[in-house]
Amino acid sequence: MMRLLLLLPVALFAQGEATIREMYTKYEYRIPARDGKRLFTSVYVPKDQSQKWPILMNRTPYSVAPYGVDQYKKDLGPNEELAKDKYIFVYQDVRGRNMSEGEFINMTPHKAVKRGPQDVDESTDTYDTIEWLVKNLPNNNGKVCTYGISYPGFYTAAGMIDAHPAHVCASPQAPITDWFAGDDFHRNGALYLPHGFNFLAGFGKPRPEPVVPPKDRPKFEHGTPDGYRFFLQMGPLYNANERYFKNTVAFWNDMMKHDTYDEFWQSRNLRPHLKAVKPAVMTVGGWFDAENLYGALQVFKNVAKQSEATTNLLVMGPWRHGQWARDDGDHLGFIQFDAKTSKDYAKKIETPFFAYYLKGKGDGKFAKAQVFETGTNQWRQFDSWPPAGAQTRSLFLQANGKLSWTAPADTQGGDEFTSDPARPVPVINDVAIGMTREHMVDDQRFAAARPDVLVYESDVLEEDVTVAGPVLNSLLVSTTGTDADWIVKLIDVFPDDLPEPEEEEKGTGRKPPMAGFQMLVRGEVMRGKFRNSLARPEPFVPGQATKVEYGMNDVFHTFRRGHRMMIQVQSSWFPLVDRNPQKFMNINEAREADFQKAVHRVLRGSKVTVQVVR
Repeated sequence: MMRLLLLLPVALFAQGEATIREMYTKYEYRIPARDGKRLFTSVYVPKDQSQKWPILMNRTPYSVAPYGVDQYKKDLGPNEELAKDKYIFVYQDVRGRNMSEGEFINMTPHKAVKRGPQDVDESTDTYDTIEWLVKNLPNNNGKVCTYGISYPGFYTAAGMIDAHPAHVCASPQAPITDWFAGDDFHRNGALYLPHGFNFLAGFGKPRPEPVVPPKDRPKFEHGTPDGYRFFLQMGPLYNANERYFKNTVAFWNDMMKHDTYDEFWQSRNLRPHLKAVKPAVMTVGGWFDAENLYGALQVFKNVAKQSEATTNLLVMGPWRHGQWARDDGDHLGFIQFDAKTSKDYAKKIETPFFAYYLKGKGDGKFAKAQVFETGTNQWRQFDSWPPAGAQTRSLFLQANGKLSWTAPADTQGGDEFTSDPARPVPVINDVAIGMTREHMVDDQRFAAARPDVLVYESDVLEEDVTVAGPVLNSLLVSTTGTDADWIVKLIDVFPDDLPEPEEEEKGTGRKPPMAGFQMLVRGEVMRGKFRNSLARPEPFVPGQATKVEYGMNDVFHTFRRGHRMMIQVQSSWFPLVDRNPQKFMNINEAREADFQKAVHRVLRGSKVTVQVVR
């Protein structure tokens, strides 16, 4: 069942340090965990003592700054309305970060069996913190909700396992779930190079003892604004350590040692542990989140699968990473969404969720899935996600660059291109040092013009086509090498006669060239050697037809009447994805001489399968 969710423009409560000081008193505590380590915690308590207040808690590896009871944050909570409505806001440095004691472990493995107080993980640290808070914070009402975006989203998801009785709800937002399969640093075993390198260059430095972090952390100096140039000149991955990190970034070294989905990565996969979750869960994500779209969808799906009795909600907006908490959400790059989607979400979705579970306000009737449909630009509600009743349809890659719902009559032949690691296909037609905020909706015309990108385009659509849910790429391929990356992109091609927009794109001074715009809707890479198993890579047999089938993250997009649908297939996406030498080996140990050209073929019968709701 599908219903239109009407969201009206709202005016939010304006925060600021003076307002926070007027309304709240700040405290700092060192809360003991069961193994004796103390976790540094900042607490903001309403000065209004007329009633008991619930607790909203955020656990973070990024710092609870500012430190000192006389130093106040400029804003509290996940949105301004919540600070206005009054909660006890709790911020905690997770174990081993900044001012908290203990050893920091990236993506702390969950321990399903705990034999004593030394067996700690994020679920026990969350439990112990809540136990202390409800017993020691004056004027609390005994109810706690947790929330967080990105890495704090991981701590939220991990903390709702084996939850404390007072832990009544949790909102993991863009949570990390699996750093090898689909979040942040890897996609299907392929390294997301600039994100991994740039993040760990700062975050990965050691912190032996509790310390107040500097206000301005030193940034890695690339020496150029051009990420394509920087990472190409860096050469093979081993050069990152040789030239730049000098063995000071432990997790980078770990990543280089573990090039397959072995126990190191499997132990950091949160998905199997989302069992018997007791708090009500509202997972939030963005359709164009380059870091943790996978994590948001996977938390929702795995809670649904393994915790059937749990209230389990999904919210997906037209956002980049964390955009719902950072700006109005009315556009991303050149793509306009015709509404202040972030403010709509804060007012109509997030605030009522916390108010109901922590204060008992409202009727608690929340839609299972509240999701934004791009293309038509409207919020919709569903009783399930993916929506019930979707029709499975396949787009076939035809001869002469055609894309059709009909399987080809002649299954012989295919299309080929030469992939050269020395000249990889760029991910953007611009200059940037890392992943740009808008690259997941960028115009793909520059890529379509390259000889090492295959392009398949449909006829002009005579009616709207709405795709909702996962996308499955089924390629039949061959290569002259023994390994290859396969990147598939689903694209919305705008009409050629669209008029030039009247207004410039916000913040750029440019008018977006929307006539013929090729909007990226979804793209994903499969490192070919992992096509059958992330744990057990297999080489390609040169010249032999081989099936490469893999899923892409869910979409909810309408290709409008008058538009075209397009599929692009390529074998590099640089520097977003590290270069494949096109030789079966541990790529993390590759040297310059290992990189070689290869000819790749996409054979007839290859297709992309989508779920069509109308």
